[in-house]
Amino acid sequence: MSRYQTLREQVYESNLELPRRGLVLYTFGNVSGIDREAGVVAIKPSGVPYETLRPEDIVLVDLENQVVEGTRRPSSDTKTHLLLYRNFTAIGGICHTHSTHAVAWAQAQLPLPLLGTTHADHLTTTVPCTAPMTEAMIRGDYELETGQQILDVFREQRLSPAEVEMVLVASHGPFTWGRDAAKAVYNAAVLEELAHMAWLTLQINPAAPPLSDALISKHYLRKHGKDSYYGQP
Repeated sequence: MSRYQTLREQVYESNLELPRRGLVLYTFGNVSGIDREAGVVAIKPSGVPYETLRPEDIVLVDLENQVVEGTRRPSSDTKTHLLLYRNFTAIGGICHTHSTHAVAWAQAQLPLPLLGTTHADHLTTTVPCTAPMTEAMIRGDYELETGQQILDVFREQRLSPAEVEMVLVASHGPFTWGRDAAKAVYNAAVLEELAHMAWLTLQINPAAPPLSDALISKHYLRKHGKDSYYGQP
């Protein structure tokens, strides 16, 4: 048995959660997870349908994108994942989907506004949207440049990837992350729901105001931090 079997199975199960949650069609999207101690990333193979995916199909690569284990070709988005792992050093899993409402905001090249308490339960800012990719970036190392877009918007807006675990890549779609692959998928589902809610809200009232600072703080802090009281001890 592979020494990375636990990681491989965790990433396999997290990938299967995407179609269960209605976040992907056909072969869209991918999930990865990392073993930081070993410096190994497990990721979905490129173009393999979820209904035929098996644990042994999950590919293991190192942080330089060299295959460690597996006979399949890793996801075409692997370089994006690896750049994020190298720079966001506390995260343990990454998810990329083309879920409908999150993609709609990305295609509109707009950040996702913070309009309600459901959003504030998870983060205290808008969900950032990257700048559009230049033609030079597209002609270059495309997947690496996609990751660079994400790093750039977090640097420019002085965002913490530990607090903002999601981003919209302009004209492309969402990337989310978390402490492990399962949390990355959870955040992908949350982001899709927030995107749907925001779209409906602005259809009803295009002038809907952003959530007040008081409500943002109340809802975020009751679920996060040393004085949180949501859920069970």
